[in-house]
Amino acid sequence: MDFIASVEPLAVASPCAESSGTTFFAAAAPASLDTEATLPRWNMSVIYPGLDSPEFADGFQNAVRGISELEAFFDQRGIAGDAPTDATDATNVAVAGCDDATVETFEAATARYNALLEEVRTLRAYISAFVTTDSRDAVAQARMSELRREFVTLSLLGTRFTAWVGTLDIEALIARSNLAREHSYLLQKTAIRAQHLMPPGEEALAAELRLGAGAAWSKLHSDMTSQLSVPFRKDESGTMKDEVLPMSVIRALATDPDREVRRRAYEAELSAWEKVEVPLAAAMNSLKHETNTLATRRGWDSALDIAVFENNIDRETLDAMMGAARDAFPDFRRYLRMKARVVSNGQADQLPWHDLFAPLGQSRRVWSWREAELFVAKQFGGYSHTMRGFAERTYREGWIDAGPRPGKGDGAFCMGLRRDESRILHNYKPAFSGVSTLAHELGHAYHNLCLAERSALQSQTPMTLAETASIFCETIIRQAALQAGERDEQIAILEASLQGACQVVVDITSRFLFESRVLEKRRERELSPAEMCEMMLQAQRETYGDGLDPNALHPYMWAVKGHYYGSTFYNFPYMFGLLFGLGLYAQYAKQRQGFHARYDALLSSTGMADAATLARDFGIDLRDGAFWNASFDLIRQDIARLETLLSVRD
Repeated sequence: MDFIASVEPLAVASPCAESSGTTFFAAAAPASLDTEATLPRWNMSVIYPGLDSPEFADGFQNAVRGISELEAFFDQRGIAGDAPTDATDATNVAVAGCDDATVETFEAATARYNALLEEVRTLRAYISAFVTTDSRDAVAQARMSELRREFVTLSLLGTRFTAWVGTLDIEALIARSNLAREHSYLLQKTAIRAQHLMPPGEEALAAELRLGAGAAWSKLHSDMTSQLSVPFRKDESGTMKDEVLPMSVIRALATDPDREVRRRAYEAELSAWEKVEVPLAAAMNSLKHETNTLATRRGWDSALDIAVFENNIDRETLDAMMGAARDAFPDFRRYLRMKARVVSNGQADQLPWHDLFAPLGQSRRVWSWREAELFVAKQFGGYSHTMRGFAERTYREGWIDAGPRPGKGDGAFCMGLRRDESRILHNYKPAFSGVSTLAHELGHAYHNLCLAERSALQSQTPMTLAETASIFCETIIRQAALQAGERDEQIAILEASLQGACQVVVDITSRFLFESRVLEKRRERELSPAEMCEMMLQAQRETYGDGLDPNALHPYMWAVKGHYYGSTFYNFPYMFGLLFGLGLYAQYAKQRQGFHARYDALLSSTGMADAATLARDFGIDLRDGAFWNASFDLIRQDIARLETLLSVRD
């Protein structure tokens, strides 16, 4: 709700990893040329030698001192602003004039604020690099807890800045200040945010309580799920003893070629989630109550309205996209029924959940990590020399942590570190899906490169637009692999792509429905784990329809997905990202001349205009269902191509 949102999110994440359209699980240690020991780990020593180093201690204290100094500056200049006593009525706020003193205060405050946000982002990313690769690292967890404590003050400063901006004559300020003009979109949004602030004392209390409320419940989910172990025996012959495997490895078995292994891994997974359903349901109930309470107190009609606003779109755009998705459900169900017949050797017409991520095709290629690096760099070079050089830089400078291991977070993500530099977490498997995920996350890093010259406040990219470069880069890799691959390889690639699209469209919709209903019901009372399971099953029935076996769904997806516990409606933006990215790639394929410069300009502006304005520069009307349907047509073409290769049709 305030500027601190720019530093709170850890990363541009692939939803475990959703946005990575072809992989959704961390992999077990692969039987390939690479091992946990040989896969690269990211280099953080360019920032500090270690968490226990004097340099880190100095950096941490510098950030703390910077927060205190900004607070003192705000006090000195009267940057506070009084929120309306009623958050639904902004008329109580007097609009200040825009004299020389106001312009000077705005410019000085904005420059200081931008510099501090950059400093804090780097510090947080540095600590996160240790927490996300080993959640058992007590020192890293302690430092992160200390930093979160400082975030309370920084959050309050963001709220004060928002409230103060809300008292200014924004148009007059923009007319008189170049810096304000450069931040005009941000200021206009801030003026709206200011109308939804609680009184200062209540905002301060909410920020203080969040450490023991929302942030604590989110941390509980993250720690519990990353450390959850599951008893499992890979076969039932009795020749193998039970193993205790991390949940991420159990979920990775959903892609195992052996159908029986997939089924028993699915059953073991559900059993494990059931054992922790009570604390996770408590976390969900508490977080959604907090979300509803704050939305009401701040004068929003619903939490969804906040999510739409913060994602730089409007309800008309969301409705157009979701409507096109519903129209595409029959196509996805056709794909699922086709897959069911293949994996069951014609014995079933509906897919059980444990076959949802089953591999198709007999791809014989094992991709070593080095082969993945070279392939991605080469294909990026076909788009532009700049993008290839950037990929090679990430390899050379050690930006990627690739190997799965106990305590490491699931999935994949990219987080900005400083200016043009990022870090990528991966759980690599030696298949094309792992290569595609690498390309996807490098796309996020390339997006950060394009944002490097923007200020921290100008770089606040919403999730709807954060997937633009990653989907584009992933599509470059997929198209190249399809052209070069033999029949079985093409089947495997198309299946992986459609599997990802199905998750980002169909499963995302099920999660959107689930979260909407949980928020609505939570206004009345707490929900039991059993009720959450039933609500999740109902959402899956409505979206997957006859594509999935109704007796073999996944009732605990509400426990699996960390997005419910970290943000609100962290779902539909990924569908937007997929379809917007595909639409832009289609334009590139039709007319490549001059595309690169326009595309980079779009990426550099994703925090400086709403999605509709940025899309309009490419001739796209986001409120028109025709655009979304055109993107879905590309997915329909892939379904038809896979049907032809498999010779399996409804």
